[in-house]
Amino acid sequence: MNPSKRQFLGGAAALCLAPWLPASAQSDWPTRPVRIIVPYPPGGSSDIIARILAPRLSDALNQTVVVENKPGANGNLGAGLVVQAAQEGHTVLLCDVGALAISPSVYTKLSFDPSKDLRAVGMLAYSPHVLAVHPDVPARTVPELVALSKKQRLNFAVTAIGSAPHLAAVAVQQATGAQWEYVPYKGGSQAVTDTIGGQTQIIMNGLLATLPHIKAGKLRPIAISKRERMQLVPDIPTISEQGVAGFESGTWQGVMAPATTTDPVASRLSELMARIVSQPDVTAQLNEQGAEIVTRNPAELAQFFNSERARWAAVVKSTDIRLD
Repeated sequence: MNPSKRQFLGGAAALCLAPWLPASAQSDWPTRPVRIIVPYPPGGSSDIIARILAPRLSDALNQTVVVENKPGANGNLGAGLVVQAAQEGHTVLLCDVGALAISPSVYTKLSFDPSKDLRAVGMLAYSPHVLAVHPDVPARTVPELVALSKKQRLNFAVTAIGSAPHLAAVAVQQATGAQWEYVPYKGGSQAVTDTIGGQTQIIMNGLLATLPHIKAGKLRPIAISKRERMQLVPDIPTISEQGVAGFESGTWQGVMAPATTTDPVASRLSELMARIVSQPDVTAQLNEQGAEIVTRNPAELAQFFNSERARWAAVVKSTDIRLD
């Protein structure tokens, strides 16, 4: 490879990806810095993945890639900013696409329709939710936690009302008859912090952002929301095997872009991000923290988004959770 091409591609990571990139694509997009909008506070699952991804994407594109946290309205503030972005492919959303699929059912005055105003780019990773408690809570299984909730007040921290972890907790509550009280936060990191501190006793959150605190003994895991046990944490039983058969939920980290983004740009970005997260060092880093690499192309992600929207709309309807 000649020096000029090496300089254009920018770095060792780009050199690995260069043979895969079409020559015509290399000279087009991007023409300016790329912004990755994370619609949650720092420290959550989406933020962790975005900050792992950004420098490698920057190297591969020979272009600045920045991560911007734009929290608010359960991720809808940041999503709205991406909807309004006019420069094709230079502002994208990295979020829990399952949570984004929930928003149209929960919010009565949502300023955009994610199915129409955003387009799918690609799926990157999946992290099951983990149901965990403060170490002082005298329960070690789902049945014990449910029984305890009927004897004393238990505050359940959720990242936001109507969020994916909240609806997952509601689904468990409906299936078991638990009687905990929900305490909403503006993001997963603060919900975790307050549960560690004892202000709340229970949390349902993405394993990627929660596992370090479990390993440190600051939280005790009760169950994970995957249908089968995870190889990473084989000692943590599933919610399914503890009485809620077939239960599965989690955070699905994916990338969306404004609806005006063309197929070539969306496909190139999708394939490039999938290559990055599939690199052995990145995969190992995310696996170690509780995330599994799950890549889907734009069409596959769009199909997943629509199925999640229908699935959780039924849960929202059964609980009558509605927000302005």
